[in-house]
Amino acid sequence: MLMRVNEALTWLLDVVQSVDPVLRTLLAGLAIMLETSVLIGLIVPGDTVVIVAATGVSSTLEGFVLGAVVVVGALLGESIGFALGRWLGPHIRTSWVGRLIGEQNWQRSERYLRRRGGLAIFLSRFLPVLHSLVPLTVGMSGYSYRRFLMWTLPACVLWTSLYVSIAAGAARSYREAADSAHYAGYVFVGVILLLVVGVFTAKKIIARVERRHMHD
Repeated sequence: MLMRVNEALTWLLDVVQSVDPVLRTLLAGLAIMLETSVLIGLIVPGDTVVIVAATGVSSTLEGFVLGAVVVVGALLGESIGFALGRWLGPHIRTSWVGRLIGEQNWQRSERYLRRRGGLAIFLSRFLPVLHSLVPLTVGMSGYSYRRFLMWTLPACVLWTSLYVSIAAGAARSYREAADSAHYAGYVFVGVILLLVVGVFTAKKIIARVERRHMHD
């Protein structure tokens, strides 16, 4: 059973690594750009695509390039959201898509920005729903694009560093231990699950704390 788990994981990692590194990196950047663009982030699993791409990293240089492309993709996505908020925000909010999101979420995003200011922009990268709505709300608010970038850039760098380094490190450690340790596959799966569960839990905790503060 242990050998079969290792064989299956090795096969999956080899499949990811067999994809051309340039294509793999560009797909991760595109996915995170869509994930951080207005509304699209509610349905596109950019986090998952970045994790999968990171498991195929075979060198430090590849890891840095992947991280840089993901950061650029995230910034492009958030910039698109900001620009749409500046020019089309009210129309999007009253459209059928805006109504589908729900007025309560729009109001929550506005209250969050008013209360936290720049910190709201930073934290929104780590929060569900708000990571798509806050850039749009910031654009609608008249907040300057330069100040927006000053807050969102470090958030994108931190987020990307965590995802890429943990996923790539887990895959590399697994490959080094797979031949000598039959339980290596379970360790790898455990690390990835801890990453996903940890991120999900952290998002929930931050969101709960922020909701409590907004209602105080």
